[in-house]
Amino acid sequence: MLGTLKKYIKQHLFSPLLVRSRFLSNLYYCLFSRNFSREHQAVLAGRMKHLSELNKTRSNYYLLVRNTHRIEKGLLMRPRKVHFASSYLQETMDSFNAVWGNRQVEESSDGQKKWFKDVLSEYFAVVEDTPLIQTERRRFKALVNGAENLSAPDRSIPYVREPGMFSNISYEEFYKLTRQRRSVRWFLPNPVPRKLIDKALMAALQSPSACNRQPFEFRIFDDPHQVAALSSIPMGTKGYGHRLPVFVVIIGNLDAYPYERDRHVIYIDGSLAAMTFMLALETLGLSSCPINWPDIEERERQMEKALKLEPWQRPILCIGLGYPDPAGKVAFSEKRTLKQIRTYH
Repeated sequence: MLGTLKKYIKQHLFSPLLVRSRFLSNLYYCLFSRNFSREHQAVLAGRMKHLSELNKTRSNYYLLVRNTHRIEKGLLMRPRKVHFASSYLQETMDSFNAVWGNRQVEESSDGQKKWFKDVLSEYFAVVEDTPLIQTERRRFKALVNGAENLSAPDRSIPYVREPGMFSNISYEEFYKLTRQRRSVRWFLPNPVPRKLIDKALMAALQSPSACNRQPFEFRIFDDPHQVAALSSIPMGTKGYGHRLPVFVVIIGNLDAYPYERDRHVIYIDGSLAAMTFMLALETLGLSSCPINWPDIEERERQMEKALKLEPWQRPILCIGLGYPDPAGKVAFSEKRTLKQIRTYH
């Protein structure tokens, strides 16, 4: 009875009053609800980790990715400015300095390391001098020590798309693929080769990401005992979760950002990659079921413990996948019409 009364007071007395301003709304979540407390802590933990790396080593990998992408955008602008990127050039070179000679980074991210070098090579080749640019150009040349190779045909720099690069997939075939992809809950007990999952992930990695930071990880489990344990954590898996051949948890890394303004990007970028991943699985004879991840503290703690997550890491969504059972039904799930979701202005 007392609990019901408290709930009534919050919903009908305090909520209409406190919603009138941001300050009062914050007061509501400070006094009456802790539903955002985990997000607050995770965002702050990510911000502190990002900034502490910059303070200790004057470098950050996510920062280097972002700034390299910013320089790329400057290189492809029409018209291109005679000099640009001055406001973040020194911090970019600080991070490049830390990455270029790091063998561990070289082994795990050789493609991006080449991209850093090639973009900076092109930048210093075309930009006009200022005292800062001249200083950083000398620093760059000393670091790469002749490895620029401006005439190499495979340089990772902005390019003009040629017709030969385009897919021959028609819209009709692509639309058919989107109709083919449905949330499948019944799978054959066949093991799924990891090389097929990796193929789908290679396609997922081509998904757009804000400043190319890709602040997510795919945690993949194909051991039946692990799958059974993990699939019971999110809601919505009752009746079929224990039969999933593979279980995937997509994790967002909030240490990719120094500002709270970017706190939602992990969900946007992670979801973009997830959709490409699921479409790619269909082309490989596999099917999937995206599983909603509700922000419920008890379940957050379970997933945090099971995956040994850092304070700045948040689950984004889960995915079950495998070879679809031909006899298993899928929901029809009629979609909304164009008129319901589209307006031209």
